[in-house]
Amino acid sequence: MSDPAEDGDLPADKGIGNAVIEDSWRRLASITPARIALGRAGTGLPTREVLRFALAHAQARDAVHLPFDSARVAAEIAALGFETVEVKSAAPARDSYLRRPDLGRRLSEESVGLLGELGGAPADIAIVVADGLSSTAIHAQAVPFLTAFKARIAEAGWSVGPVCVASQARVALGDEVGELLKAQAVIVLIGERPGLSSPDSLGLYLTFAPRAGRSDAERNCISNVRGEGLSHDHAAFKLSWLLKEALARRLTGVALKDESDLLLIGGHPPPARIG
Repeated sequence: MSDPAEDGDLPADKGIGNAVIEDSWRRLASITPARIALGRAGTGLPTREVLRFALAHAQARDAVHLPFDSARVAAEIAALGFETVEVKSAAPARDSYLRRPDLGRRLSEESVGLLGELGGAPADIAIVVADGLSSTAIHAQAVPFLTAFKARIAEAGWSVGPVCVASQARVALGDEVGELLKAQAVIVLIGERPGLSSPDSLGLYLTFAPRAGRSDAERNCISNVRGEGLSHDHAAFKLSWLLKEALARRLTGVALKDESDLLLIGGHPPPARIG
């Protein structure tokens, strides 16, 4: 008969076998949402960590598949004082959107016609609020961010076209929207691909002289806008700095480096409400 100590059959309170052995770096886990210093139980992970991982994975999947309440988001944005319009990509449903990224990068024929009929004078910026890969992020972050960014718009005196609330949309959809609205630059607020600790992360993309066919190298990105990441106020500050530089230099992308944080050092007063 084998020794139960070798088989790991002793009770957990004996400190061996299936008892949880804490990682010596466990204290570092309190300052990051990353999965570090998980410990072990025997040759595997502790049950608590397995369950935490399963929950995070389920939350990420839910974020991707949660139906986008575009009408509610459009109404909330309109309540901030923005003119809004709802548009859709060429992807007819969520399954096709996930399988065919190219369909999410262009507007449906109906939406092209709708934006074409809007007319109006060219604006400094067009804003697109897109579900992307996390409608959870848009539901939670879009209105708080636009509330913070609205003050920056007023401060700079930029003109803004109708805010387009876009369903089944990818980042590049903003290029077509900006071109149709004759905007100097387009800003896309989009739900980022959910991570296993961030199912509600908002991404911001800025493109100067938007037109169909622009590449990702011609955009600037601000990522991880959320309560546990970059605050709405700080993101609005960084985006307004990039936009001012983009309009002055007439470019975005790899040629435009984000140096906004230099304003926060060297004795410069920080912008109001930076979190």
